[in-house]
Amino acid sequence: MENLRLHFGNRQQPDRVLVTGVHRVVREASGLLGVGDGAQGALLAQFCMDRRGLWLQVPTGSRGIHVNGRPVQRMAMLRAGDTVYLDGAEILVQASHHGVDVLPKGEPGDATDPRIVLRGVGGKYHGRSFTLLEPCLVGRSAASAIRIDDPVFAERHAQLERRGDRVLLRDLGSATGSMVNGTAVRDALLAAGDQVAFDSQHRFVLEVPWQEAAGDAREFTEDRIADGRGESEPAKGRHSIRRWPWLLLAALFLGATLSALLLFGAR
Repeated sequence: MENLRLHFGNRQQPDRVLVTGVHRVVREASGLLGVGDGAQGALLAQFCMDRRGLWLQVPTGSRGIHVNGRPVQRMAMLRAGDTVYLDGAEILVQASHHGVDVLPKGEPGDATDPRIVLRGVGGKYHGRSFTLLEPCLVGRSAASAIRIDDPVFAERHAQLERRGDRVLLRDLGSATGSMVNGTAVRDALLAAGDQVAFDSQHRFVLEVPWQEAAGDAREFTEDRIADGRGESEPAKGRHSIRRWPWLLLAALFLGATLSALLLFGAR
C-alpha cells in the first residue's frame, strides 16, 4: 500500500498523496469537493490510512456511495485501482506500477507454478481465477480466455504472459488500452497485488501467494460491503484472542480461592 494517491475526476482537486491518518472529503459551499482538515462543508466520506491499508468510511445515513459499482453503507477496504463514486464525483485510487521500456523475455519454467493467478474482483468474471499457465488473451474474440462480449471492445485487446513472479500485460492494438492501479497503460509488468481493469468494469488482481499480505482481511471486507458489517469484526477477533490468557488466569485464581474457602470453612 505504498505511493497511494487520490485522483479526482474532472480535476475538482489536484491529486492527493495519502499518508497515515484520516483524509476528509466534504462538499464545500461552492459546490466543489474539499479535501483535508482545512476543508469546510458537509462531510461526504473519509479515507483512512493505517497499517492494515486504506479504508473508506461513510457517515451514518449516507446513501449513493459506491466502490467499483458496489454500494457502501458504512466502511470498505480499498486497493489501488478502485474507483469510488460519491455525490456525483469520481475518485480513483492510484498507485505506481512498473512500465515496460523493453519487453522482458520469458524464461523456461516461468509458467510452471499454478498458484500465481489473476483473480476477478469485478464484472463478469468476479470470483473466477485464471492460472496463466499459458498466455491469456483478453478480447471480444471467441478464442479469448477472458472474453468481453462488447461491440466496442477489440477482438484482441491485450495478452497476459507470465514472467517469473510477475505478469507481462501487452497491448495488442486496442483503442483505449487498459488500467493498472488506476492509471491508463498500454504495456505493464504486473506484480503481486496490482489491479488491472479492462473496459472500466472488468477488474482483476494478480495474486502471488508467497507475496500476498492481508488477503484474508480484504476478502472479509469485500463480502460485507453491501450490508456494512465489515468494519470492526477483524479487530474484535484479535482483541478476543488476546483476552483469553487473562480470562484463564482469572478463572484459575477464582477456583483456588473457592477451594481455600471451602477447605478452611470445613475446619
